[in-house]
Amino acid sequence: MSSISSMTAFARGENAGAGGTVIVEVRSVNHRYLDNHFRLPEELRSLEPRLRESLARQLNRGKVDCSIKVLEESAGAAALVLDEPLLTRLLDAGAIVAARLGHSAPMDPFAVLQFPGVMRTPPTDNDALQTGALQAFDAALAALVTTRAVEGRQLARLLEQRLDAMLVETKSLRHQLPLLQARLRERLQQRLDALDIDVDSGRLEQELVYLAQKSDVEEELDRLETHVDAVRQALKAGGPCGRRLDFLMQELNREANTLSSKSTDAGLTASAVELKVLIEQMREQVQNIE
Repeated sequence: MSSISSMTAFARGENAGAGGTVIVEVRSVNHRYLDNHFRLPEELRSLEPRLRESLARQLNRGKVDCSIKVLEESAGAAALVLDEPLLTRLLDAGAIVAARLGHSAPMDPFAVLQFPGVMRTPPTDNDALQTGALQAFDAALAALVTTRAVEGRQLARLLEQRLDAMLVETKSLRHQLPLLQARLRERLQQRLDALDIDVDSGRLEQELVYLAQKSDVEEELDRLETHVDAVRQALKAGGPCGRRLDFLMQELNREANTLSSKSTDAGLTASAVELKVLIEQMREQVQNIE
C-alpha cells in the first residue's frame, strides 16, 4: 500500500563543483495531468529530456516548474590562470624592443598582465557541471516527492475527519426517520382538520403511504454511506487516486442534493446542508491529491 500524495510542494537542491554551484528549484501545484516546464541555462539545455524522464518516473500529476541556475566562480585572481609561455615570449619581445631603442626602462607588470591571453579563466568542465546539475536535480526531486507525501498524509487525515462527521449526520438522520414520519402524519392530519374535511381513513392511509415514500431518504443514506466507505478504501489503497476521489465527491454531492430535495422537515434540511458543507470541504482538498 502506498500513501497518497499532494500535488502542491516546493523543494530545492544544490551542488557545488567544477565550474560553479548548481541550484535547482522545483515547484508543483495541482493539475489534471503531468505538465512540466523547465528553465535551464544554455550549457545544461541538453539535459532536459533526462530531467523530464526522471520527473515522469516519480510523479503522475501536477504542474511542475523546474528552474536550474549556475552560479559561476568569481573571476578574481584566485580563479585566473597565468599563461607562462605567453608571458615569457612577451618579456623576450620587450627586451628586444628595449635594446633596439637604446634604453632599458622596466616593464610595467600590470600592463603586461592586461595583454590579451596572459591571464585567462580556465575552461568550464561541462561534463562535471552536468553531473552536478543531475545530482542537484535528483536531490530536489527526492525532497519534492517527500514533501508531497507528507502533505498527502495531512490531507488524508482531514478527509477522514470529515468522513467521520458525515457518518455522524447519516446515523443521526436514521434515528430521526420514525419521528419524521410521525411528524408528517401529524401535519397532514392537522391540515385536514383545519379544512374540516371528512376523509375516509383508508384513503388517508394511502395518502400517508404515498407521502412517506416520496419523502423517504433511506436509500440516499445507504448510498451516502456506501460512497463514504469507497472514499476510505481509496485513501487506504493510496497511490494516484485523486481522480477517483473527485468522482466520489460528485456522487456524494448528488446524494446530498437528493436528500435535501426530499426534505419535509427543518431538521432533515439542516442535516442535508451540513452534509453538503462537509462534501464541499472534502472536494476542495481532493483537488490537491495526485
